[in-house]
Amino acid sequence: MLAERVKFFTESVIRETTRQAAKYGAINLAQGMPDFDCPEELKEAACKAIRDGYNQYSVTWGCAELRQAVAEKAKWFNRLDVDPDKHVTVCCGATECMMAAMLAVIDPGDEVIAFQPYYENYGPDGLLSGANLKWVDLKPPAWEFDFDDLKRAFSDRTRAIIVNTPHNPTGKVFRREELQLIADLCNKYNAIAITDEIYEHIIYVDRPHLSIAAFDGMSERTITISGHSKTFSATGWRLGYCIAPEEISNGIRRVHDFLTVGAPHPLQMAGAAALRMPTEYYVSLLEGYRKRREVFMPYLKEAGFVCESPDGAYYVMCDFSPFGFNDDRVFLQHILANVGVAGVPGSSFLHPPEAGRKLIRLMFAKKEETLHEAGKRLLKLKNR
Repeated sequence: MLAERVKFFTESVIRETTRQAAKYGAINLAQGMPDFDCPEELKEAACKAIRDGYNQYSVTWGCAELRQAVAEKAKWFNRLDVDPDKHVTVCCGATECMMAAMLAVIDPGDEVIAFQPYYENYGPDGLLSGANLKWVDLKPPAWEFDFDDLKRAFSDRTRAIIVNTPHNPTGKVFRREELQLIADLCNKYNAIAITDEIYEHIIYVDRPHLSIAAFDGMSERTITISGHSKTFSATGWRLGYCIAPEEISNGIRRVHDFLTVGAPHPLQMAGAAALRMPTEYYVSLLEGYRKRREVFMPYLKEAGFVCESPDGAYYVMCDFSPFGFNDDRVFLQHILANVGVAGVPGSSFLHPPEAGRKLIRLMFAKKEETLHEAGKRLLKLKNR
């Protein structure tokens, strides 16, 4: 009864795990949503927009106020020159941005390079767009890739490469020399870079976020994706945006129009206010996540997980083999039912899935008291 395109992937493992966490009353360290709220200023801006009558469709590709705010933010933070009328498309979250971008530039059979472990949506995005995905491994503990592996992955058949920095699920922040190699290869092979930069403001190492679109020769061949979910703790608002050259933007807008028509108008107005928050907000955001990382990581190591502190985002990939388990789903069911903590199986981030059978992903976008409680629960694994 089903079309072939949907036979080869399941529903999101992450969202399924969230339901399981609710069933067991577990602490949900699976899905990347905070248990704290977005800034009060954003809530007030959203309410004001509703009261002021912004309750009908906006322009399909995003209201002018938000596109202008995106262009301003791209200038001061990403070092990009952006025309809000030609280069910005607002979508229903970065998730839709990626799907619309893939459908806009990928024809069935095109080769698309992606790094793995990879965010679980990229696999289905590839299948739905007809892409032939080619994987390049990020190798622990530093999650670096072999430059020669990437060079071998590129060819005259390469249409695009997906780059996610800071990286979900490993927390890797791509270094300048890594991005420079990607840029050089894209220019050499006339390939498009599709960059997922949704965690761009959450970097713990002493180096800035780098947008590959700002590298020489890349502004005309890069789709830069970001949004409000992570930076403003508003995952339910579903506000994302693509920045791309005009021709590609026109293609993304056509796809987006028939996927979702448009993102919620009043939330777009509030999203414009969010992007104009003072720089002190971003400093506070980062320090909050740095503290959460400092709270959570010692618990993991004391419990017996093999893991390293992430350089960015708010996820940790953990090797659980010291506990005597050799299957990620079995181990996660064990800690869900017996410890009361939910995570994501590593197999959902790797191809083939067997490569992730001894890994799980945990996240720390939680209140400090929640992380302390989750950590105490995980310490029970030492005695089992």
